[in-house]
Amino acid sequence: MATEQLPAFFYEIFDASLPRLGVGDDASTQRALSTLLAAMPQREGPMRVLDIGCGTGPQTIRLAQHLDGSILAVDNHQPFLDELLRRAAAAGVAAKIQVLLKDMHTLTPDDAPFDLVWAEGSLFVMGFPAGLTACHALLAPGGGLAVSDIAWLRPDVPAECRQFFAGVYPAMTGIAENLATIEACGYEIIDHFTEPESAWWEPLYTPLEVRLRSLREQYAADAEKRALIRSVETEIDIYRRYAEFYGNVFYQMRRR
Repeated sequence: MATEQLPAFFYEIFDASLPRLGVGDDASTQRALSTLLAAMPQREGPMRVLDIGCGTGPQTIRLAQHLDGSILAVDNHQPFLDELLRRAAAAGVAAKIQVLLKDMHTLTPDDAPFDLVWAEGSLFVMGFPAGLTACHALLAPGGGLAVSDIAWLRPDVPAECRQFFAGVYPAMTGIAENLATIEACGYEIIDHFTEPESAWWEPLYTPLEVRLRSLREQYAADAEKRALIRSVETEIDIYRRYAEFYGNVFYQMRRR
């Protein structure tokens, strides 16, 4: 999604000061990275890594801490990139990270090839199949790809939950369908796992709820902003009540 398609207030809600801007945690990033590195061919020299839709970069920093190579971190919102650089400097890994203000839709094979492409919670803006295809063109043969995206975990999803996602993510499917799409897009599946519920609450929803309470008081007289606040509160409430039916699934794969 292009920056101009989002209301400005979206970026006030999802401010760069939040620990994370999407579902995930360091343990899941580390698990996916370790799995991929163990399955990829041994190579000489540093790796070239692309982090798509990096946000403020908690996963970017984790990658920099555990990889020998350079990371190009791409996002379409400059304040997120500025915060990533600040955090990277504090973590002592800024020299490994280059940021690029760019919409992920505009990445082309001219920007490639990369040995590893990382996309935690970001490919949904392109659509899962289209995102996988785009990443395939950016990867060197045998290169690794890590993608996390929400998926149905059970078939018996309550109607209220299905109706909510029909409005916000109608393309959402189950894990088996996503695995089939991955293979159809030219990848060898290495592994996949569902991130724990704590990866939703501790880094994201709990601090976000605190921020929403403050914004609700600040903009009590602004109906448009209150509506956007309510929409995010609804998302959190849906997860609170229906977490057993959907989750954030982390897929690790390699380009054939």
